[in-house]
This record gives sequence, C-alpha cells and structure tokens, in this order.
Amino acid sequence: MELVPPLAVVLLGAVLLAPGHGLWFDELFTAEVGRRSYAEILTAVVEGRGTTSYLADVPPSYNAPWYLVVHTWMSVPGLGGDTSLRALSLLATAGGLALVTRSVTRLTSRAAGVLAGLVLAVNPLLLEQAVEARPYGLALLATGGALLGLVRRLQEPPRGLLLFGLAGAGMGLAHWYALTVLAGFVAAALLLRGRRALPVALAGAAAALPAVGLVGVNLVNGNGDRNADWLPDTGGRLADLAVGAWAGGLAPLLALTVGLAVLGALRGTGVRVVGACWVVVPLVLLLLAEQLRPVYLPRYLLAGLLGLGVLAAVGALTVPRPARAPVAGFLVACSLVAAVPLFDRGPRERADDVVALLAERQRAGEPVVAADLRSATGLDHYVRTSAPQLRPDLVLPPDDARPPQERVWLVRQVVGGEVVPSDDDAILLDAGLRITAVYEFPASHTELVVQLWEA
Repeated sequence: MELVPPLAVVLLGAVLLAPGHGLWFDELFTAEVGRRSYAEILTAVVEGRGTTSYLADVPPSYNAPWYLVVHTWMSVPGLGGDTSLRALSLLATAGGLALVTRSVTRLTSRAAGVLAGLVLAVNPLLLEQAVEARPYGLALLATGGALLGLVRRLQEPPRGLLLFGLAGAGMGLAHWYALTVLAGFVAAALLLRGRRALPVALAGAAAALPAVGLVGVNLVNGNGDRNADWLPDTGGRLADLAVGAWAGGLAPLLALTVGLAVLGALRGTGVRVVGACWVVVPLVLLLLAEQLRPVYLPRYLLAGLLGLGVLAAVGALTVPRPARAPVAGFLVACSLVAAVPLFDRGPRERADDVVALLAERQRAGEPVVAADLRSATGLDHYVRTSAPQLRPDLVLPPDDARPPQERVWLVRQVVGGEVVPSDDDAILLDAGLRITAVYEFPASHTELVVQLWEA
C-alpha cells in the first residue's frame, strides 16, 4: 500500500507528459547548462558568468548542484532528450513521496502514511513541478530522506543521524529555501527530545553548510540576487498566498486543507510536533526574510508546504470514525479537481514549433536571428537537437543581423502584446528590408513571433 502514492504521481505525471510539449525557458536553461562539462559548470558558478554568449548575465548560480546532476543524467546513453529531463524530476518526486509515506507511517499508522502520500501525489502545485526539468523533484527527494532520518533518530537512536545529515545537505543544495524545512525538523527534534536532540541540531547545522557556502560563492562573485530581483513583495501575505497556491486556487480545498491541518496539528498522534514545525518554521523564517527583500514564489516554498498536506491527511483521520473515509476521499477528490486544469494546459513555450517552421521555410544562406536571450535559448536548443542544418545561418546575441541579405528571419519575444525592442530592427530597416510575413506562436508563459524581413 505504501507504493500507491509514488505510483500515483508517476501515472499522473506520465499523463501530463504525454502531449510532448517543448521545453520552456527555465527548462531550456537546464538543458543548456546540463550539457556542459563538470569543469565548465563549476567554473561558471565560481566566476558568476553564463555558459554561453547570450546568457552571459544569467549564470548557473544557486541551482548549480542540479545542473551537475543533470549532466550526469544526460551522460547516460539515450537520456539526453526533453522527456528524459522531465522524467528525472518525476522519478525524484516519486522517490520523495515514497520516503514521506514511509516516515508518516512510522510516526502514526499505515493508513495515515498512505493518505498523506496520496494527498501530496495529487496536489496541483506538486504535480506541476514534478514534470518540469527543474530541481524541485530533487528537493522533495532530499526532504523525504531527511524526514525518514529524523523519524529513525527519534524512534531508534542513534540510527538515522547520518541519513538526516546527508539528506539535509541535499535539501539545501537542491534548493536553498529547503533549509527552512531543515530548520523545522531540527526544531521538532528539540521540542520532542530536548537536550538529547543536540546531535540532530549539530547534524542539521553541518548539513546547512554546503548550501550556505554556495550562497556565499554567489555573493562574492557578484551574482547575489540578480536572478531573483523580479520576485513580488506580498505585503505580509506570504503565508496566505502560499496556502492558496497549495490549494490551486480552489476555495473548498483551501478551507478543507487548513481546517484538517489544524486538526492534525492538535490531535494527530505521533506527528503533531513534526508536522507543525514542518509548516510553521519555514513560513515564519520566510516572513522574516521578506522584511529585507521579496522572497515569495509558490514553487520555492514547495518543500515546506508538503507538511501542510501531511497534517491535512492526518487531520482527516482524527474525525469521528464513520466520517474518516468520506472526509479523506473528499480531500483527495478536491485535490484532483484542483489539478484538472494541468491536464488541459497547452505548451508554456513553443520554440520547438518555431524551429520546425524555420526548417521547413528557410533557405540555406538566409540568416536566422534571435533578437533576445529567451528566443536564443530556444533556437539554440532545438536547432541542435532537431534541425542542425540551420546552424550555419543561426545568429545569436550579442551578434546582430548581418545585412545585406534579401531575406532575414527574426525570432523575438512578445510581452504584453508588443514585440520586445531590438537593435536588429534599425539594422534591417537601414538595409532596406521590411516585414513581409509574421508567424505567431502564443503560449502560456513565453510568446514568440517569427518575422520574415525582405528587401
């Protein structure tokens, strides 16, 4: 029964991946950096620079360990494609759910463990990140490992301390926000065992050092927070927004989750302290951090929000016995309803379709120009993987269009219904070229357009 949650997330993830949509910018960045050698990735991290010309100002910074894992994954024959990159995240997520299910089972009961795993497996926020080529799957895997290590330490000391320390280090390296969850686990151990939890506290402090070192490297090399200066200020509503994101914006699920989580924190035998610290400590730490600068993005808080799902599942089993099965079923059903839009979503970016169009209509010798870094990232990836014949004519930033030419293909991003300005416009106009055809590629995240300029 404990295999049901990881199998469920794999099944649902496979359905989400079935349409085969192309990668979007964050995933394309993963593919670009991950194909570099270990030495190139590490050098770029230390020096705070990008791995290619058009990404010079977007270095692989806080997610550097993820790119090293991706490079290892891509080195295996047959695992270099788009779907395999997403499958890495999905498999890591499944492993994390298996570990969480086992941990909650040990703390409470098998029914609570399986229900907790199922609630997480069908959650819309988790499902969305589970099928993207980003590091959140690894963060969930490490979180599950650290939780199991903590549970073993609490129940069978001195077992579990090494697992807790190693997985805790993996949490911070996968995504440094997960250090707030590690702090929550340490707080739970201290509340439950007092001075006997000192080894856990020391192991947690040691586990945080690699991630702290990574942050230090990025501060020293000048990268700092320049890749996250777009995060919004929540005005003190970080906790509300985070819980709303976990519920996928579905009001009944939001109310049900919060209500059951409170029940779980008050009446959930064996898991009350761990679950409460898992949720509260990260939110408090991030609320304090927000006093210095904006830090909120729903997926950044995913590792901490897992605790909310666990508490809700445990709370569903604390209601009067005749109501337990209906309440548990309603909780899972509401989560599935909130996740339904994911199964009908279109591509987030269509750089693959852009390259397919160019491969069909561009003639050898006609420049294919990327006007911005997002267009360049998609063109570079899909020309390399599906249309290498375009490579001799591909022009990537900082290079501009190369007139005089009778025909030039210009690929650019559209924001707010307007194309992003580019130096290429003036160059092509001065060369006597005009736009004769426009091909639009709308998508949910990045909208691209291909312009054909002719004399």
